[in-house]
Amino acid sequence: MSAVRTTRTVLAAVLVAGLTATALATPALAASAPTASASAASASAGGHAATQEALRAAVDAGVPGAVAQARDGRGDWTGTAGERRGNDRFRVGSITKTFAATVLLQLQAEGRLDLDDPVEKWLPGVVRGNGHDGRGITVRQLLNHTSGVYSVTSDPGFQEKVFGPGFLKHRYDRWTPRQLVDIAMTHAPDFAPGTGWNYSNTNYVLAGMVIEKVTGRPYGKAVENRVIKPLKLRATSVPGTDVRMPKPSSPAWSTLSDDPAAPVHDVSRLSPTLAYAAGEMISDANDLQTFYRALLKGRLLPEAEMKEMTTTVPVSPELPGTGYGLGLMKQKLSCGKEIWGHGGGIHGSSSEAQATRDGRHSLAMNFNADWTGDGAAVLEAEFCGVTPKR
Repeated sequence: MSAVRTTRTVLAAVLVAGLTATALATPALAASAPTASASAASASAGGHAATQEALRAAVDAGVPGAVAQARDGRGDWTGTAGERRGNDRFRVGSITKTFAATVLLQLQAEGRLDLDDPVEKWLPGVVRGNGHDGRGITVRQLLNHTSGVYSVTSDPGFQEKVFGPGFLKHRYDRWTPRQLVDIAMTHAPDFAPGTGWNYSNTNYVLAGMVIEKVTGRPYGKAVENRVIKPLKLRATSVPGTDVRMPKPSSPAWSTLSDDPAAPVHDVSRLSPTLAYAAGEMISDANDLQTFYRALLKGRLLPEAEMKEMTTTVPVSPELPGTGYGLGLMKQKLSCGKEIWGHGGGIHGSSSEAQATRDGRHSLAMNFNADWTGDGAAVLEAEFCGVTPKR
């Protein structure tokens, strides 16, 4: 397997773990899905022609709509294909994790907690059962996915109700963070704390609960007051229990099945409580770039905390250039360029938000589908100029 293909496979696995249970493939849309047609945001994509072509290729492969925005030394660029518009808002899935990790690092900088505190200190008795023990797991291990805590989104019953056909009946169910954790606790840990790496959404459910315990307020308020408002992210929100999508937005489409030929459903409206701090947020491509550029340029964290955030652990022996920090992932592309950011997947939505380490060149993109599309191809196009094969 080539390095590029391996990278895409690992990143797709992280994206899928991010909050969608369906495998990413490239089938044509069912007849009931909307008709997609490619359209450039401007007459010429200029230096982003390969990126625009990657968006068109995604739509040709079955994605209803795609949007990407980029910033570099030449200015700002927006590209669209299919039913997407440049200013559409969308559910960002696991990109939420970077926001939550940033808040916890800010709290550490203020001396209100230590990332090496045991989880038990803040959430006594919560991480217990079938070999789980919060006394031996640190907050840091939650943030870099080395805790070994089982992921709630891997539970078969949860998958059937939340990601499978049962979603249509249960889409508005409200989940508490403790309910999500308790489901995970019915399974054995993936490994002993600190002895491996595995992407677990339960880690960030717990991280959100720690934020609430430390601050005495909902974790979403901490994100709003510490990140969203200071950066003036007007399209970004933590929806809590609000099932609606703010405008402007396009429908989010899902097959709710591993079968690519299954009917396509509009899954735009759902209860964000199924994701909580692991993936509930809403944003747009412009705001996501503003956030990651500010973060990587040191505007949100002191130097010491930024160093901790960008200290990574390996995610795969096949990818020595890929690592996971504290809510922040680094990867090396085919041209050797290193980028930092996070991917996010949730019902009917697949996103990427990435930037160079100095924050000068950034990209944020979204497909409004969860069963098809190659986000890694868009990253390769933008940062390496690789035109996708037709």
